[in-house]
Amino acid sequence: MGIVSRMHLIFNAKSSAALDSVEDPVEIMEYGYQQQQELLQKVRRGLVEVATSKKQLEQQAAQLRAKAPRMDDQAKRAMAAGREDLARISLERKHTALGELAELERQLSDVAADQQRLQTAQSQLSDRIERYKTHKDITTARYSAAAAQVRVNEALVGIGGELAELSMALGRAEEKTSRMIARASAIDALIETGALDAPTSHDRVEDELRRTATEQQIEADLAALKAQVQKEKPA
Repeated sequence: MGIVSRMHLIFNAKSSAALDSVEDPVEIMEYGYQQQQELLQKVRRGLVEVATSKKQLEQQAAQLRAKAPRMDDQAKRAMAAGREDLARISLERKHTALGELAELERQLSDVAADQQRLQTAQSQLSDRIERYKTHKDITTARYSAAAAQVRVNEALVGIGGELAELSMALGRAEEKTSRMIARASAIDALIETGALDAPTSHDRVEDELRRTATEQQIEADLAALKAQVQKEKPA
């Protein structure tokens, strides 16, 4: 595959993907339904126009049919009056009217055929639109349900990811807490055994000397109290 062909293929693929991303099936189906409805309206208007033309032709044909007996009557009265020339004119008008009537009847036949075709087309188009509408409604409902399911599933996937992150964070917190508790217990044990002096602002030796001096003073006070009690006893 040449470079130009590959570029054309890539362009078509990206264009198709872009169209897919912006094309809404519901809008497309609704647009198609509206277009068919507009076509049906045009057919109906055409049917009305054809029916109107047919009515006008029928009126003209009726007028021409009414002329023929009058022309015959004129011709008879002209011959009775010895006016063959007028009788000839009346007969010429009669045959002219009959020719026009024959042409009108052919036009009426054509218009009636057009009217029948339009009526058939209208009926078929109405049936097709009704079937399309049913299909459109079903497809729209299915698409809407599928889209809702996709949104829910996407939300669930997002929540699942967040819960997974929270679970991992909780596990790390529990692990860190266990390590801190173990460290505190180890430090307490070292302090109790004297292996590790607890942090203090006093000198341990000085504290021991103070306790010794205090105990000696207590012992001295006790000896003095004993001596005083012995002196105060009666002889």
